[in-house]
Amino acid sequence: MGGKSFGSFGGSGRERARRRGQGQLESQVLAALHHAPGPATAAWVQDRLGGDLAYTTVMTILSRLHAKQAVTRERSGRAYVWTPAADEAGLAALRMRRVLDGEPDRDAVLTSFVSALSRHDEQLLRTLLDRDAADTNGPADASGPADAPTPADGPAPAPGRHHRPDEAHGA
Repeated sequence: MGGKSFGSFGGSGRERARRRGQGQLESQVLAALHHAPGPATAAWVQDRLGGDLAYTTVMTILSRLHAKQAVTRERSGRAYVWTPAADEAGLAALRMRRVLDGEPDRDAVLTSFVSALSRHDEQLLRTLLDRDAADTNGPADASGPADAPTPADGPAPAPGRHHRPDEAHGA
C-alpha cells in the first residue's frame, strides 16, 4: 500500500528505530491512525511508518496506546483494527489530565498552569468554564447570574489569576 510515510528520518532502518523514543513512536502511530480512512491494522500502520519498524514493535506501541485509552481496537478476523479514541485535541487533553493526575499537589500545578496562560488563553478558559457552569446549573434565575457567588461561597475572587484552592477542584 502506498501513501504518506510518517517516519522518514535519515540513516538505515535499524538506526532510525534506535533513535526514536517511545513517545515519538506513539506520536507517529497516532498520526498514521488519524490519517487512515477508517480502522487500520498494525500492518497498515507499519507500512505508513516507512516499514523500518518490526511488526511486533508496532503492536507493542498500539497495545500501550490502548492501555492509555488513546486508541480503541476491534477484532477483525484474527487481527485487531485500531482507531484513535479521540481527535488530536482530545488526545492532548487526555495527556494533560494524566500529567495532572500524576502530581501530588494538584492545586499547585493548576495554579501554576493558569498563572502562566496568555491573556487570550485565560479568557478562552474563563469562557469555557462559564459555559460549562451554565450548562450544569441551567439558566440563571431572577436572583442573578448562575456564576455569581452566594454568601456560602465566601468573597468573590479578585480579578485576575488569583483563585481559591477549592476552585481548582470545581468545588
